[in-house]
Amino acid sequence: MTTKYEIRDTKYETVPSREATARQIVGFSFYRLDPAWRRLPASIKRKQGGELEGVITRSSKQLMVLTYSLVGLKPDVDFLIWRVGTTVEHVQAMSAAVRQTAMAGYLSMPYAYLSMTKRSTYVDKLDPDHADKRRFIAPFHSKYLFIYPFVKTPEWYQLPLDRRQAMMDEHIVLGNTYPSVKIHTTYSFGLDDQEFVLAFETDSPQDFLDLVMAMRESKARPYTLRDTPIFTCVAKPFREILKDIGG
Repeated sequence: MTTKYEIRDTKYETVPSREATARQIVGFSFYRLDPAWRRLPASIKRKQGGELEGVITRSSKQLMVLTYSLVGLKPDVDFLIWRVGTTVEHVQAMSAAVRQTAMAGYLSMPYAYLSMTKRSTYVDKLDPDHADKRRFIAPFHSKYLFIYPFVKTPEWYQLPLDRRQAMMDEHIVLGNTYPSVKIHTTYSFGLDDQEFVLAFETDSPQDFLDLVMAMRESKARPYTLRDTPIFTCVAKPFREILKDIGG
């Protein structure tokens, strides 16, 4: 089975085994740039930025790679690299390649989240015909991406499934009232500290704000233990991000 992705200006193809395509590994890496980098000569910044851009381009042959600017939107983060692949090793190999660049000496990673796709326990009951699609990230290439880790309270998992389903049905109905907001739910149980990583794509930040406000009144809200930090990300090719960060 061949899986194809189209990523803004880059196309790539991978041919994973049938077992490998059962789920995808998803990595969200948030980078912060040392201000000292901006004081380097322009020629060095161009060279180092081009080297890192080359890593992103080459990695796009094995992974889905999307880049986002957070300049001025979060004090301790400058840009995001969102990666989706078939194995942990592919995601890790790209991280290793980034660390081998000269620019890596000026980068830190304040936040990083690892997760995996799978069928939803709740949504699939309402939409069984699309169950398999949820095992694969299909980006909408929206202008904005909102991301946060998510943890439920222990009490949530002790509730009968039918009660949880009823509360999630309410969530689904609320979400459908904002069709401009598309959600990617990925799972981190046993892989990382959080239980889920939620990523919302939209071209309308105001719709996402209104959706989150509406969700605060839902019956499932008391069972949320943690849903921060929240990241507002603006989709941009890495070459434009370099300009944002002073390259």
